Amino acid sequence: MRLLLGSGGFRTEQRRQRLFEQMRVHFGPVERILFVPFALADHDRYLEVMLQEGFNAGYQLDGIHQFEDRIAAVETAEAIFIGGGNTFRLVNDLHRHRLLDPIRRRIRQGMPYLGISAGTNVACPTLMTTNDMPIVMPPSFTALNLVPFQINPHYFAGQVFIRDGEEYRAHFGETRDDRIREFHEVNALPVVGLWEGGMLHINGEACELLAAPARIFRKGAEPEDAAPGARLDRLLSP
Repeated sequence: MRLLLGSGGFRTEQRRQRLFEQMRVHFGPVERILFVPFALADHDRYLEVMLQEGFNAGYQLDGIHQFEDRIAAVETAEAIFIGGGNTFRLVNDLHRHRLLDPIRRRIRQGMPYLGISAGTNVACPTLMTTNDMPIVMPPSFTALNLVPFQINPHYFAGQVFIRDGEEYRAHFGETRDDRIREFHEVNALPVVGLWEGGMLHINGEACELLAAPARIFRKGAEPEDAAPGARLDRLLSP
């Protein structure tokens, strides 16, 4: 499989250029990419913004919502890109349109896949390590199951502090590490906490961390920090 999984936070010019460079390496000679905008409510506007902001990286971006037969669009696509937004809404629509199996099958056959934020969540076995509110109830938490681990996009370590005038005060809410420990109280899959701007590039049995750090969580073990450029191939072994 050929996967490029981004955390999100591609708001600075430097981060955007890194993403675009990786997209051009990842997609190579592909001409058209099928874009899935289901994580946001306004699909036309989502596609428009992606094109305006250059997130097509020079490729033709076709919105799957514009096809009458969406399964056929997946079957004939050269590549697929699922964008960010609310993961519960995204998974609900993928189930509703019966797209999980066709997308999974094409990717396992070698079609390159790009996921950002919610699109990275759905590359995992389930959506259970998303940060999003459950604004809809999908038929199942089951996602594409392309990798044998979970990802927490937008990960950061430590406590949140809130600015109050010229001072900062602790928020005292649960940290991301707390939430992932809760996940491991009832689940065994490893979790990758992927910092903003970070990406995982997976090609066959190789997995490389790009552009930002990550923290690897395993049930019953202390978290391990990984630096950009680290090889995380071991995560691909169930």
